Amino acid sequence: MLFWVPVPEVADALAGVPGAEVSVVAPDGGPLPAGAGQVEFYVPPFFPRQPAVEVVTRLPALRVVQTLTAGIDRFLPYLRPGVTLCNARGVHDASTAEWVVAAILAAERDLPSFAREQAGQRWSYRFTGNLATKTVLIVGYGSIGAAVERRLAGFEVGVRRVARRPRDGVAGLGDLPGLLPEADVVVVLAPVTPDTIGMVDAAFLARMKDGALLVNAARGALLVTGALVAELRAGRLRAALDVTDPEPLPPGHPLWTAPGVFITPHVAASTAVSQARALAFVRVQAERYCAGQPLQNVITGRY
Repeated sequence: MLFWVPVPEVADALAGVPGAEVSVVAPDGGPLPAGAGQVEFYVPPFFPRQPAVEVVTRLPALRVVQTLTAGIDRFLPYLRPGVTLCNARGVHDASTAEWVVAAILAAERDLPSFAREQAGQRWSYRFTGNLATKTVLIVGYGSIGAAVERRLAGFEVGVRRVARRPRDGVAGLGDLPGLLPEADVVVVLAPVTPDTIGMVDAAFLARMKDGALLVNAARGALLVTGALVAELRAGRLRAALDVTDPEPLPPGHPLWTAPGVFITPHVAASTAVSQARALAFVRVQAERYCAGQPLQNVITGRY
């Protein structure tokens, strides 16, 4: 059974899996290597370029696409019937949740501003905000949202939860307009679907209370960038972003210089623990596939 994996580290993780023949291939749009017609199991790069997505249409024996990320929206339009798509749900929970909490604390205590003052060798004492007593609204409450809540447990905050479908303790998207004005911090963790693209628009932002913090650790496509820039320039909202639209954010884009925004370059899940867990998970999936056992994290709809 031929496996294509993106980097040698993934190939090393699959060493010794009975029945697996592993090749390191990261499709770049050029001619495919020999053996493309026999590939059954494909692991795309962590940040796949478009050729590494569209290649699934060029692999006639393909049976499984196993992403290294929780997000799978880019692959959905290209999969033919009979190809199983699996994501890495749960693999990046710890790392992404750490980034969310770190970003909230950095914004509330104004650490980016103090870092600039340190660079200028200025002792600029002043009061800052705080996290204690605040209300945090998690929009897209799945495994990462639960991990964020666990890490917020010691910070004396109130947590509100929103998901696509309401359940015990979790509100539905229909309740979001009424919850936004109560939140001091809004954390966006929803998946990319036709219903969520652009959901954080001017109306969404207008419902947030003055001075609230928007945290996006999902995908840039969920946020209407121009609407956020307008709110930032007005000084009404603040933001901490690990993802942007466009991405990478090009030089000269107005988001770079908007006041009250803290930006990192899509690094929330880029940690050693996420890498180790991703490699371990891909090995489990490979062992299951070669043994004819059911796979985990199978996508049955749009997410």
